[in-house]
Amino acid sequence: MVWEPLLWIIFAMMSLALIGLNFYQFLGFSDLEADYLNPYELSTRVNAVIVLEYLLHGAFSIMFLVTGHWIVFLLSLPPAYYNLKKYLSRQHLIDVTEVFRVLNAEKKVRIMKLGFYIVFFGLIITRTIAAGAFSAVFSAVYSNYEEFDFRSSIHEF
Repeated sequence: MVWEPLLWIIFAMMSLALIGLNFYQFLGFSDLEADYLNPYELSTRVNAVIVLEYLLHGAFSIMFLVTGHWIVFLLSLPPAYYNLKKYLSRQHLIDVTEVFRVLNAEKKVRIMKLGFYIVFFGLIITRTIAAGAFSAVFSAVYSNYEEFDFRSSIHEF
């Protein structure tokens, strides 16, 4: 229970990293569309961070599963499944020769993932604040905080 606020801070940092990686990819596609970037540079930049994003999101989902945050895990599962499906079918890398054909679709995917990560970040920040407030209230009310079991006190009512 004492580690709960720290865990949510770690989740918030991972969520910020996912937002940053996804925004970086979206900016690359926007720069290509505006002719500020050539297809070779875009594919090099996006392909360098796409696997990192997939791994980070996978670790993010697994950490929710291991720590027992089932609802948040289930919310993070659809993008993780999408990432895994793209990776296993080897469609995750941007091909230089076909980048203009898939430009609009890839931008839409990045926008949707960016929106999901921002909403998820809001949820995580809310849970971080709630965990910190919950921890602070119980440490102030109960002097021997480690011996207090919240679940057993609920069963008494």
